[in-house]
Amino acid sequence: VQLVESGGGSVQAGGSLRLSCVVSGYMYDSFRMTWFRQAPGKVREGVATILTRSGYNYVAASVKGRFTISWDNAKNTVYLQMNSLKPEDTAMYYCALAASPIRVSDEFRPSAYNVWGRGTQVTVS
Repeated sequence: VQLVESGGGSVQAGGSLRLSCVVSGYMYDSFRMTWFRQAPGKVREGVATILTRSGYNYVAASVKGRFTISWDNAKNTVYLQMNSLKPEDTAMYYCALAASPIRVSDEFRPSAYNVWGRGTQVTVS
């Protein structure tokens, strides 16, 4: 299983970016995909999560109203649309896959995820 992120870059405050994460080598159609981010010196935090079959999704309070997560089944790709970006959104963004069910209370716990991408850097100035 491989996850490959793209779409990061440098943008001015108030701008937008769309991150993509392509999933390859995974044979099942029902799993959880989550975007995490980690800024230098800070812990990795969950940003948004989605269940690929039901479409259930949840966005962290810190980005609610600005970020949207979506899944394209035909492209095996999860997206993170980020609008109204702020300097505090600057971080390395990672996508992660959980093959097993996760309790709602654990959906932003990094150790619950089996597979990780290498990350894509987002810098907001």
